[in-house]
Amino acid sequence: MSREIVVRTCEGLSEFRACVALQRAIWGEADLEIVPDTIFVVAAHTGGQILGAFDGERLIGFLLSMPGSRNGAAYLHSHMTGVVAEYRDRGVGRMLKLLQRDEALSRDIRLIEWTFDPLEMRNAHFNLNRLGAIARRYLPNLYGITSSPLHRGLATDRLVAEWYLDSPRVLAALNGELAGPEFSDSIELPSTLEHWKSCDLPAVQKLQGRIREKFTEDFAKGYAAVRVARTAQGSAYQLSPWSDF
Repeated sequence: MSREIVVRTCEGLSEFRACVALQRAIWGEADLEIVPDTIFVVAAHTGGQILGAFDGERLIGFLLSMPGSRNGAAYLHSHMTGVVAEYRDRGVGRMLKLLQRDEALSRDIRLIEWTFDPLEMRNAHFNLNRLGAIARRYLPNLYGITSSPLHRGLATDRLVAEWYLDSPRVLAALNGELAGPEFSDSIELPSTLEHWKSCDLPAVQKLQGRIREKFTEDFAKGYAAVRVARTAQGSAYQLSPWSDF
């Protein structure tokens, strides 16, 4: 990177529009699911977050969160995070999440949630292993069948990440000290999954149906997905009973 990356709150309509332009650069002009600048304005004025990562004057990543309330307590729903391709795997996403956490805690908000595709194992590893989130809700076809090329015509099944910002688990994860927990069950995904995504949609749909059923069963037992681990066949979610929150 040519200069130090700076993460900060985005301010004003011009920077919100830069976030919209960045969506198009990351996900493509053909994606009709782009979030418009008006939603960024609403988030900024209702207690949400619009955070940006900047290399000099250039916006190279952003994060959008919306405010929410559950059981009388405020939380944030982190709707979208994006980083341009040339800056991925350089810690930019982590920098945005850490700023997100700090800003939320400064307002006494202790929970951030977001959804992620259970078939995207890199995201799952980041969410569970690196950030210390857990998942114990599975939402089938949450957004419906969309026009986005990212979704490839699949049902938009999602896991809900719960990030308890000042919990011992999260503090351990952020310090690189999160131990591999004892687990009661696992949900395996084959190493061929990424190849299937490019050429065998029926195989991906079959796998999606299988893990949907398995997650639903395990979550009904009170389990939570707490970790992602490599296996001889590919990778696996590890699940344990969870009653701390």
